[in-house]
Amino acid sequence: MKHGILKTVIALFASALLMQGCTISYKLNQASIDYTTTKTFSVEPFTNRAAYQWAPMAPMFNTTLTDRYNDQTKLVQVKRDGDLALSGEITSYDQTNKSISADGYSSMVQLRMTVKVKFTNRNKHSDDFERTFSSSREYDSSQQLSSVQEELVQQMIDDIVDQVFNQTVGKW
Repeated sequence: MKHGILKTVIALFASALLMQGCTISYKLNQASIDYTTTKTFSVEPFTNRAAYQWAPMAPMFNTTLTDRYNDQTKLVQVKRDGDLALSGEITSYDQTNKSISADGYSSMVQLRMTVKVKFTNRNKHSDDFERTFSSSREYDSSQQLSSVQEELVQQMIDDIVDQVFNQTVGKW
């Protein structure tokens, strides 16, 4: 009996030693930020410079972007010159026929949005960048754009904001 207990104790002890070397690390806020040096962020409002305009798009983008940093980091938002600074513009918003049905008419339409982002990390300029981020969604051509536009634009904005957030502070 003592021999069985001794084997169990040794096995548990050996398992504990092995597990000690294996750790899982994650951040609940999905951000990798050194809060000792980085305390603020600023977002210069993004303007819509796309040839095809839909008025609510820029305010929707700006709100979603600032909300993401407010909700998923401990950074304080300031009007300008944050430790992390974002600026840019919506450069493209268009729709194209994606697929053609057997009768020769478009059956699917692709909606695409592109945003140019300039990011500055005042504490670590090697992280600075200026690049474009894009997203697209498809909808059935039997639907009017006006009936699906708000939902699809919000989905594209969410996707682009995810890309921007991950590129700037996600560091996965």
